[in-house]
Amino acid sequence: MRTIITIALALAAAPLAAQDMSAFKPGPVLEGFGAHAPVPGVDQLPVDSEFAIAFDVATPAPEGGVNRGFDSAARFLNMHVAHGVPQDNIRLVVVVHGKAALELLSDEAHAANPLSRQGDNPSRALVEALLEADVRFVLCGQSAAVYGIKPENLIPGVEMSLSAMTAHALLQQRGFTVNPF
Repeated sequence: MRTIITIALALAAAPLAAQDMSAFKPGPVLEGFGAHAPVPGVDQLPVDSEFAIAFDVATPAPEGGVNRGFDSAARFLNMHVAHGVPQDNIRLVVVVHGKAALELLSDEAHAANPLSRQGDNPSRALVEALLEADVRFVLCGQSAAVYGIKPENLIPGVEMSLSAMTAHALLQQRGFTVNPF
């Protein structure tokens, strides 16, 4: 039985080991984040393309890494600008709730919060880069209450809403769609 389990695990891991990530590069908007790859047969998108996308992020980053949901927003921005969509035609909002809320803390607040992994916030530089690129971050106020987060604990520029549900409802009324990735 142990042999069968070992073989099954090895077969499941083989496709992961075979992934070729060499074509993935960051930029052109965020040089350190949001790696994307060219797609054969897909060149420029129409310059009049417009996007209003909300990303829902509740899953925290792996130990010592950046939040994958935050990086998905960076990837979306980079790949669409790289394919001809003007950055001004892309409106992105990252709605954060659950334990991912701790990744919106300043380094000082992150280190002091007993529920965080302590030390500097590994997602801070990514959040700051996205904010600088006019990506909004909206924190669920209910999650903030659960984790003892006050507005002054947040990375400057992060907004707070009554709840993630409220933020999504308001964004939907303003024409935003939710990106499931």
